[in-house]
Amino acid sequence: METQLGAGPCVLAEQPQSSAKLAASPSRQVKVLLTSVCRPIGPAHGDAPSVGYEVLHGQVTRAQGIFSPRSVNFTYGLDYIAANIDAPAVVLQYPSQRELIRELKKGPDYVGISFNLVLFQHMKEVVALVRQYAPRAKVVLGGYGTVLDDAALAPYGDYICRGEGVAFFRALLNEPPRPMPYDHPLVTLNLKVFSIPMDRTGVIFAGLGCPNGCDFCCTSHYFRRRHIRLLPTGDDIFRVVERYLEVDPRMSMAILDEDFLLAKDRASRMRELVLARGTPLSIFAFASVKALSRFTPQELLETGVDGVWVGFEGKRSGYSKQQGKAIEELIPELRSHGITVLSSMILGFDYHTPEIIREELREFVGLRPTYGQFLIYGPTPGTPFFDRIKKEGRFRPDMVADPERYYHHCDGFTSMVVHPNMTPAEIEGLQRECFDTDFRVNGPSILRSVEVWFQGWQRYHDSDSPYLRAKAKRWAEEIHFAWPLFRVAKLSGPTPEAAARLEAEVQAALGPPTLGPRLRSWLAPAAAAWTGFALRHNLNQHPKLVRRTYRTTAWTLRPGELGSLRVSMERALHSTLVTIEGALDRASARLLAAGIRAHLHNNDAQLKVVVAEGTEAELPALRLLAQKLAPLRHRISISVPDAPVTWEFLRSA
Repeated sequence: METQLGAGPCVLAEQPQSSAKLAASPSRQVKVLLTSVCRPIGPAHGDAPSVGYEVLHGQVTRAQGIFSPRSVNFTYGLDYIAANIDAPAVVLQYPSQRELIRELKKGPDYVGISFNLVLFQHMKEVVALVRQYAPRAKVVLGGYGTVLDDAALAPYGDYICRGEGVAFFRALLNEPPRPMPYDHPLVTLNLKVFSIPMDRTGVIFAGLGCPNGCDFCCTSHYFRRRHIRLLPTGDDIFRVVERYLEVDPRMSMAILDEDFLLAKDRASRMRELVLARGTPLSIFAFASVKALSRFTPQELLETGVDGVWVGFEGKRSGYSKQQGKAIEELIPELRSHGITVLSSMILGFDYHTPEIIREELREFVGLRPTYGQFLIYGPTPGTPFFDRIKKEGRFRPDMVADPERYYHHCDGFTSMVVHPNMTPAEIEGLQRECFDTDFRVNGPSILRSVEVWFQGWQRYHDSDSPYLRAKAKRWAEEIHFAWPLFRVAKLSGPTPEAAARLEAEVQAALGPPTLGPRLRSWLAPAAAAWTGFALRHNLNQHPKLVRRTYRTTAWTLRPGELGSLRVSMERALHSTLVTIEGALDRASARLLAAGIRAHLHNNDAQLKVVVAEGTEAELPALRLLAQKLAPLRHRISISVPDAPVTWEFLRSA
């Protein structure tokens, strides 16, 4: 089916409505497969310049070669949906075609495919495989690729999920609505530098959408400029933080929310909880100038935030989110307090000329953001910029003639608009110049991070605040761990003198590194050389399949009702909290025990059962529960109420 480039997206489709009377155990009768597109993807495989598995390496540190930190970004929404439906679900992240086919042959009833506009052609390939190997399955299309209209997507999907995915899928599967906050799966991304694992970051899904409504922003207008709080309160966010800290007390975290600090009530409550706990946190968050201007740097640190992504955009862009402190004051101030800054600049505003872009670049580079992103002003369906360019007839003719060519290049690295002052080639060349200049002048971003941590340590190592002193201690430990960077930066970086000067300053203040960092410093050049070789020859540049299952066995422990017993859960990687209330009889005791045994099978996880006050229990049921769980009793803790007294049986069982 042909579609016109000018066809705008339809109004967000209504979510399927669940029936008034649910079918008997509907979630037991269907199987759901949720998948990303198939690997391999990337420019080497015909994709647009920035398309790949990594935001940093693909769109931020792309010019930094061996110094580029590497971290695969998965389609996290799939796990979020799978964790919050009742039906058995399997999630595939970047399967190969063979791996996807193997899963399709197991006969899923629904296959959800998440894709972005630039991955349209890969979505079509996945749909073709579903139609061939699971012809009875219903295909659900989701992700920001669904900004396209129904006419463009109808040939590929039986359902189109636009908006918040959990509510959509629960209604589609005839499952009752679930209030927010939803269950929060624990998913982590792993960072490598010079091919060496460095640390893990826990991902916190705090919100969707953004009220700022910048004219180019797909995510803002996709949700009609509404902000959906997936984690409504600071307490909700902090509970997720604590679960990650159970897994790793030094876990870094990233809050996914378009402008996290704009909801000041939530952030302020978060600050109270962080200070009360006293553990220095390292949280990266997205923020606007307007939101950041409402907090002091010290307040940000006391909220746990020591890294932000804030838009520089353009000096004359005039977006409302840029109201507040002048950006030329804000970024240096944040850096001086130990807060790393990823800032983004846009090329191709109507007022831009090559001279103006270079002038703005000089100012941007002079602010020394820790990371710099440079994207071309691009029209995405559903945004005001798209509508304006369409009305003015300023789309490049070749994009109008071939809509799929347009989808293919919606990556921020292709100029798709007829500009009043520059050709597409000029804009794309200036973009490359921006990335190269930022790296050449300011050096590797990973070394800039060390510089910012050192500034934070200098300011707060003797602070009156116990929390900030603890934070300074953590910075010092991270600086020593990163010591091998100095040697490689002096040997191969664009700013060897700056690297040597920073190394001398750090050593004078913090003392020489211990034996471990010194040994790694001698090995680091070899690791960096291997990283360069792998990049040049495209070796190990694709992730392996990540497959996760949710409730795929009959005895899976899950929230819901077991007869007269109600079960709720909070899951972590190595521990799970299970709360029960209502009435425990022999039937529900048998089901509960089977679920717990399955949950603890073939792993080393721990489980805590909390019995709510007033929960009734028959003594035979308690005996049965104790008998079934006896072999695993060392991995299960049970908190029982004072009444009824029958629960006392479990204390001695």
